[in-house]
Amino acid sequence: MRAFLKWFEGRETIDPVLKAGLAHLWFVTIHPFDDGNGRVARAITDLMLARSEKSAQRFYSMSAQIRHEHKAYYDSLEATQKGSLDVTAWLTWFLECLGRAFGGAEHILAAVLAKGRFWDRHASASFSNRQRDLINRLLDGFVGKLTTSKWAKIAKCSPDTALRDIDDLVRRGVLVKDSGGGRSTSYSLVET
Repeated sequence: MRAFLKWFEGRETIDPVLKAGLAHLWFVTIHPFDDGNGRVARAITDLMLARSEKSAQRFYSMSAQIRHEHKAYYDSLEATQKGSLDVTAWLTWFLECLGRAFGGAEHILAAVLAKGRFWDRHASASFSNRQRDLINRLLDGFVGKLTTSKWAKIAKCSPDTALRDIDDLVRRGVLVKDSGGGRSTSYSLVET
């Protein structure tokens, strides 16, 4: 651990992103604790990546991406630790995972910005709490079709109240009726 900490705080000329990947690998290989080594290694990685950007603020999480890809992560670690000590495959996986973390952040930021733009456009509009809640669910990526029966169940209101809420939003141009109809009528947010 002394050698690791000296290297980690050292001022080598190695690229700090590569150093983050190597630090992660080295720490989990040392495995100094009975429990929590993975969490500490992810924190070390995030610290080194923050240093590489000279910023405490980042809009992606390498730690979350590693947890999301845990099977590939463990496979890559095991192959590197049981191999010839060549870390090329590990660093390749690490950098590709970092790229996927960037991509995920772009998706999340795009959704947050779209939600912000929606509420900016409708800042002067008056919505009931039910409408505001359901609109936010739609903006956050509602799964499936929004029907009056789903609205009623989620908003804990009667189907008639749900239909009035929806009809109001359709009249105001917030929702649009999807193709199809009858009992399976569904609604979506108007794309802008």
